[in-house]
Amino acid sequence: MTGPVPLPTALTELTGVRYPIVQTGMGWVAGPRLVSATANAGALGILASATMTADQLRAAVREVKSRTEAPFGVNLRADAGDAGERVRIMIDEGVRVASFALAPSKELIARLKDAGVVVIPSVGARRHAEKVAAWGADAVMVQGGEGGGHTGSVATTVLLPQVVDAVDIPVVAAGGFHDGRGLVAALAYRAAGIGMGTRFLLTSDSTVPAAVKAKYLAATVQDVTVTDRLDGLPHRMLRTGMVDALERSGRAASLLRAVRHASAFRKESGTSWPGLVRDGLAMKHGKELTWSQVLLAANTPMLLKAALVEGRTDLGVMASGQVAGLIGDLPSCAELVERIMAEAQATLKALGAG
Repeated sequence: MTGPVPLPTALTELTGVRYPIVQTGMGWVAGPRLVSATANAGALGILASATMTADQLRAAVREVKSRTEAPFGVNLRADAGDAGERVRIMIDEGVRVASFALAPSKELIARLKDAGVVVIPSVGARRHAEKVAAWGADAVMVQGGEGGGHTGSVATTVLLPQVVDAVDIPVVAAGGFHDGRGLVAALAYRAAGIGMGTRFLLTSDSTVPAAVKAKYLAATVQDVTVTDRLDGLPHRMLRTGMVDALERSGRAASLLRAVRHASAFRKESGTSWPGLVRDGLAMKHGKELTWSQVLLAANTPMLLKAALVEGRTDLGVMASGQVAGLIGDLPSCAELVERIMAEAQATLKALGAG
């Protein structure tokens, strides 16, 4: 493989990739095309499985394997009712890395590790990192408040050193990264690499519709907001008419909108109304949610799909990191990774460290 000089870290050694860069598992975005392009570029691509059925997951894994021989991973929902089946698929298909948006159980970690799968949960707090490290996780990805989707309130530059100092496993830094300077900064904090979602969404290998990508590219930092009106949890996304409507709506209007979206999701997924409510309640995380938020929590994937797959920026949700305001082009994954590594090497040289 040609390209920039490898930059070995604990992450590259653990996963077998060439560069310490992770493309995070974004629902409806991180499919076989993006993941395989990332893997072929020398970074770690993560397939998003939460928006797939188990059969679709197996097919997607096999498609990635047909496109690349490089290591890649799968992101799982630890609280999914069929999590065990999905783990079995990963093990059967020889997937290298398992990542989780919510902390997996100690038993699930053990099962994956026994099969030789590298386990990298994502966390948003030091105590969560300490917990999964004690349970045997191989590494942890820590996302600061700048990151897209469900996020916390603590900035990466504050959260990252906390976690690095608290655990003795490799830490991947996420939230606010898009270039080689950011990679060097993360390494200076003693992270083992960086995770990026929005930056990989905005590549030519991403299947997100061109009109939606244009919305992201046109956004300023101030156009990326956080709201809890979607599902009761802080969710970072582009400010759109849909977001404004959610924030203006009273309880009755919110419930009507939630029922409408939930009905569409139920028809597409085959989920029963009781099942939909159970999924929504499972996402509460101890929060007091209205019924509209319970239903929206369960069918948030459909709101994301409306924008990121169907191009409905008027009705959908566009999860986004603040870093969208700094991005102005759509390179291929290969071009992006090569650029980041060249910038990192130049930065290290300027600092007298490379």
